[in-house]
Amino acid sequence: MNTTQTPKKRMTSTLLLLALLGSGLSAGGCAYGGIATTPDGSVIVARNSMLGANRKIFVCKLNGTAMTCVETTNAP
Repeated sequence: MNTTQTPKKRMTSTLLLLALLGSGLSAGGCAYGGIATTPDGSVIVARNSMLGANRKIFVCKLNGTAMTCVETTNAP
């Protein structure tokens, strides 16, 4: 019984494994984020890391085509 793989099968298996690992890490690497607008025209961007350990909230102002963001410690 021959249990050795051909180089083509081995490469295909390795690429499939790397693709599955990459997609799994990209899906679970960032817990979630959110964007909301306020009546005064500001944009609030919330970024939360995995399990909410690193929360950051940015208040952004739009000036034409530029966007200026400032990190805030107060929750909106």
